[in-house]
Amino acid sequence: MEFGQFLWSLLIIFFMIMYFMILFSVIIDLFRRHDTSGWVKAAWIVVLLIVPFISLLIYVIIYGQSMGKRQMTAAMEARQETNDYIRSVAGTSASDQIAQAHKLLDAGAITQEEFNKIKTKALA
Repeated sequence: MEFGQFLWSLLIIFFMIMYFMILFSVIIDLFRRHDTSGWVKAAWIVVLLIVPFISLLIYVIIYGQSMGKRQMTAAMEARQETNDYIRSVAGTSASDQIAQAHKLLDAGAITQEEFNKIKTKALA
């Protein structure tokens, strides 16, 4: 294989990978949409299979902005779910820990030294 053929093959592979990335992005966006019916989604998939390049280009031109908005919304929802999960697993805040330790100190269950350790650990 000559160097020119290698470069040409590399260029073809690059564009194939780009095409498949855009195709999968469009298919994911099709199924993420809640404003279209199943028949419209099925029609788009059939058109994507029959006339792949033109239909892909048309979809990206028509729905490109809304694709980005849906992707951002999904990312923000995923981030919010992750933050909620972390907050639920992390437990109490530093002020809650100090308040609980103060109640234990007042009840005589822990000493002042233990309270100070809990307070330092909570604030760290």
